[in-house]
Amino acid sequence: MMLSDWRVFAFGSAIFAAFTAIFGKIGVAEINSNLATFIRTIVILLVTALIISARKEWQSPSTLDSKSVLFLVLSAFATGGSWLCYYHALKLGPASKVAPVDKLSVALAIIMAILFLGEKASLKTIIGGILVVAGSVVLAL
Repeated sequence: MMLSDWRVFAFGSAIFAAFTAIFGKIGVAEINSNLATFIRTIVILLVTALIISARKEWQSPSTLDSKSVLFLVLSAFATGGSWLCYYHALKLGPASKVAPVDKLSVALAIIMAILFLGEKASLKTIIGGILVVAGSVVLAL
C-alpha cells in the first residue's frame, strides 16, 4: 500500500475521529458544546491555512469552479450541523455510545452515494453497511 492510496488516508481519518471523540468528550466537560465547536473550527481553520500556505496551494477565488464552491459550502453547512450535534451528544452522553451512533454515517453515506452519485452497491457493500448498522445499534444500547 502506497502513501497515495486512499486507504491510508481513510484509516488516518478513523484514527483522528477516534481521538476526536475522546478529546472532545474531555473538552466539553466544562464548556458549552456550541462554544467547543467554535473553538475546534477556529483551530481547524488556522491549521488548514498553515498547510495551504506551506504547500503554496492558495488560489484566486476567480479561478475556482463555482459548482465545486457551491457544494463545498453545502458540505460545510452539513459539517457544521454534524459537529454541533456531535459535541452536544458528547456533552450529554458517553463517548463509547455517541461515537458508534455517529458512525451510522457510514451506512447513510453508502445509501446516499447510491441514490445521489449513482454508485453501484455490491453485495459486499450492502453486507458491510448492514454490519455497521448492527454494530452501531449493539454498541449504543
